[in-house]
Amino acid sequence: MSRHVVVREFPRVDLDIARQLEEQGASTVHEADGRRGAFRSELHPLQQGARIAGPAVTVSCHPGDNLMIHAAVETVRPGDVVVITTTSPSTDGMLGDLLATSLRAHGAIGVIMDAGVRDAAELREMGFPVWTRAISPQGTVKASPGSVNVPVTVCGQVVNPGDAIVADDDGIVVIPRDRAADVLKKATERTANEASKRERLAAGELGVDMYRLRPLLEQLGVEYR
Repeated sequence: MSRHVVVREFPRVDLDIARQLEEQGASTVHEADGRRGAFRSELHPLQQGARIAGPAVTVSCHPGDNLMIHAAVETVRPGDVVVITTTSPSTDGMLGDLLATSLRAHGAIGVIMDAGVRDAAELREMGFPVWTRAISPQGTVKASPGSVNVPVTVCGQVVNPGDAIVADDDGIVVIPRDRAADVLKKATERTANEASKRERLAAGELGVDMYRLRPLLEQLGVEYR
């Protein structure tokens, strides 16, 4: 049996749930899931202000080789987020504007790239959201096998195909597909609670009073002078 596969069909997180997770944002979703799922802060948004959420299409590539990204395009459905990693560290420019154009034509709403990209200005002009490890003019080949839509590990987090990916300026969070609805409920409740706190803080109430932190400060030996 081949060690390299392209899985065309797999269950995805519901797109309506994903859209609502996008509204909540990465930080709120992370907190709502018990502070789980956050990628280590090694990938950065190519453009500021982008916010996306959708089912993961996962791609495992040989470093310096983008063959499997091309192979992944036909598995993309509208609303998907393409999550790409390499079998060993790479900063080569594995995705540019042509490949991004192809992904977008098939419905991809963004890319999480645990390697490098190029054509940075063009990608920004396209308004195609990308989170990446590096920007590099270094080109790639199309020669080595890999896999599409298998479990991958990116920045310390396991991503399964169909899991919910939430990404914005704060970072990237993965939510397992079978937990997404519950996390959305908790995130929505958290947002409502924060709105009330925001009003109180805007009115001048101190955080040490609102959160009842004065006894803790005293217990820790903090003195006011």
